[in-house]
Order: sequence, then structure tokens, then C-alpha cells
Amino acid sequence: MLEVRFGTRSRLCNGVSRRSVLRLGAASLGGLALGNLSLAGLLRAEAAAGTGSSHKAVINIHLGGGPSHQDMFDLKPDAPREFRGEFNPIQTNVPGIEICEHMPLLAQMADKYAVIRSLVGMFDDHSNFHTQTGFGRNDLRNIGGRPSIGSVVSRLQGPTGSGAPAYIAYNEGHEGYLGPVHKPYQPQGGDLRLVGGMDEARLNSRTNLLASLDKIRRNVDASHKMEALDSFTQRAVGVVTSGQVADALDLNKEDPAVRERYGKNEGRMFLTARRLVEAGVRVVTFNWGGWDTHGDNFNQLRRQLPNLDRGLSSLLQDLSDRGLDKDVTVVMWGEFGRTPRVNSGAGRDHWSRVAMGFLAGGGMRLGQAIGSSSANAEEPKDRPVHLQEVFATLYHNLGIDVATTQLIDPAGRPQYLTEIRKPIRELI
Repeated sequence: MLEVRFGTRSRLCNGVSRRSVLRLGAASLGGLALGNLSLAGLLRAEAAAGTGSSHKAVINIHLGGGPSHQDMFDLKPDAPREFRGEFNPIQTNVPGIEICEHMPLLAQMADKYAVIRSLVGMFDDHSNFHTQTGFGRNDLRNIGGRPSIGSVVSRLQGPTGSGAPAYIAYNEGHEGYLGPVHKPYQPQGGDLRLVGGMDEARLNSRTNLLASLDKIRRNVDASHKMEALDSFTQRAVGVVTSGQVADALDLNKEDPAVRERYGKNEGRMFLTARRLVEAGVRVVTFNWGGWDTHGDNFNQLRRQLPNLDRGLSSLLQDLSDRGLDKDVTVVMWGEFGRTPRVNSGAGRDHWSRVAMGFLAGGGMRLGQAIGSSSANAEEPKDRPVHLQEVFATLYHNLGIDVATTQLIDPAGRPQYLTEIRKPIRELI
């Protein structure tokens, strides 16, 4: 799609509006199935922020709806029945740590992760906003809101040099006050491919057309900011025709036995995330499952927990086997926990006073449970771990010092990345 837009703002001296400039993005050339923001535009924005020298990465898994912490990683077998629920704990391979009986694969590898049983600072908000930003959605709302960790990484570190975007999201991204140039790249349908009968030769031909059209842009853009457009578009085309990200998103290129181990459908996002960080993406985030279990909590978990167990355990094992567990941090959580008392519909309701967090990889000290909750899992008993401590840990693992790093917001004010600027001491 070639788009010519006419407008009335920011007119140049020759009477042509900047908004009248021909716009021909990589996403519109040859029918590339890209997201709302063209990959070429994203690459331009990321390069402007500079490229980091290492490839640390984060996989952020959001269990949308709020997972029942006391039925997964913090069971209370000695509590009265109306609190303890229907599941039994099983011993893991780490003495003293027990988890739900419906996650036997994760129980065999508890040395590869840490469980936070006293997570606080959550919000009663059905959104992934605070599990991507560390803040509530009203914080700095007047200037666009807080940016997600992926957008911050896009701004501070940019791409790794592999041609991969810094930030890929399969859920809602929150670029906040950093603006749309640091939005996540969101694959349509989970892949990048040539569509509409387009082959590589025709795509390259259209890219050459873009180079010619760019001359028109330069004639009307006195700032010369578009002079690098051709090279970025070539990189975007490269991602689709031969790039590592395109290959990573094509799960047909994975060993069928590995795909089977993850679970062909339920586990595909865990596998995709592993392939994306291998391809050079710094932050990958996705939602998994539905956890708003106001009713029929236990039957819903009986259906979901085995699939989560399978996909997540496969991800952790692969990261370890491939030597990625020192560089890739996995975090899994939801927006809050669930009520200690089981309601009349065999469900649990919203509960933000305490929740669970799950961390793996990142070169951290794992094989431990951090903090504890009270007898009925209604509040922290010891060592409350704040949401922002987790973010400070994630940034630390990415090589970003939250104690000193600041971003300048649209009002010209410096903003720290977190208000709590010390990583979780038990892990680092």
C-alpha cells in the first residue's frame, strides 16, 4: 500500500506539509505481514538509541486474570478446607520446597527457578500494565504513563545487531512517555512472511522503488532525517526474506520432537519465546491462559496447570541445555493473587495483598523460595518482596543500573526506572 497523506500542520517553506510526505513503509511493500508499526520504522528508532554490546534478554510471561498462588506455588495443606482448596503439595528436587501436584515436571527442576511467595505492590487491575512497567496505570498518566521494560530496553539498548527488534510483544505493549517509536513489534498471527504471491525478487524490486521515492522525501524534508530510510528498509526486508526473526517465528523449522515436548498448541508461545531470544530479541512478552477463576477454580486449574507445567519446564530445560540460562531471565506472574477463602462457587476472587512471582535464568541464585505468606495465604508473613524489586532485578540482569539510570520525560524531567532501586538480594 502506497499512502499519500495531505494535512495542514507544520507546513514547509515550499508550501508542502510534512504530513503530505509520501509514506511507503517496509510493512506496505510487497504485503509483508507486519504489525501496526512498520519494522523499518522500529529499526530506525532503535538504532537512534544505540546498540548494546551484549545480548541479555527477558521473557515476561503474564498469567492474565490473576493466578491462584495458594493452588500453585504456596499450598497450605494444614489450613482449614475452605482455605486450602482441593490440591495436594508434592516435594520438589530442592529439599523443603513443595509445589502443586499438577506440576510434576517443574517439581523435578526446582533448582532452576525461584518462587516468590510474598509478592506485594500489585494492583487490583485486570491488565498487564504493572507486570510490564512496575507501576500502576495512573502513574505519570498526564505525560503518557510509565513505559514497559521492553520499551525502556528499546530506548536504552536498542537491537543487538542481528536485525531483530529489541522488543516483541504478543500482548498489549505500553510505550508510555517514550512514545510510539518504542512500541513493541507485534507479529500478526505469530509470524513474518511474504504474502500475496510476493517473492524475494519482487520484494527487492519494490525496495529499489522505495529508494527512488525517497529522493522525493529528501526534496521536501529539510532536516534530512529520512536519508537513512533505504538502509533500514533493506534490514526490514532482510528480516522477512532471510532474517533470523522470520526463521524463529516459523515453528515448522523446529525439530518436531521438541515441538511435541512443549505441546503443539498450548506450548507454542514458550517455544516461540525461546527461539526469539536466540534470534536476538531482548524482551519478549506474552499472555498465557485464563486465570480469573471466580468460579470453578479447581477444575479450571486441573485443565491448565499440566499444560503450563509442560511448556514452562521445556523452556527452562532448553535454556539450560543451550547455555542461555545465564543471559536469559524468565519471569512469570499475574496481576494479583486470589482470595484465601474459597467462595460458594468453588472459586477464588481478586486479592492484591499478596501474590506469587516466578523467576528463572539470568545467572541468579535459584533453587529457593523467597518469603512466605501467613497460614491461610492472606498476607506476607515475612520478607515481603515488592513488585518493583522484581523489576530492579530484571533491569540488573539486562545490564541496566537502576540506581543511576534515568530517562527524560516529555516535560524535560528525569525519571528513574523504578522507585525501589535495589534488586532482590537473595537472587543477586
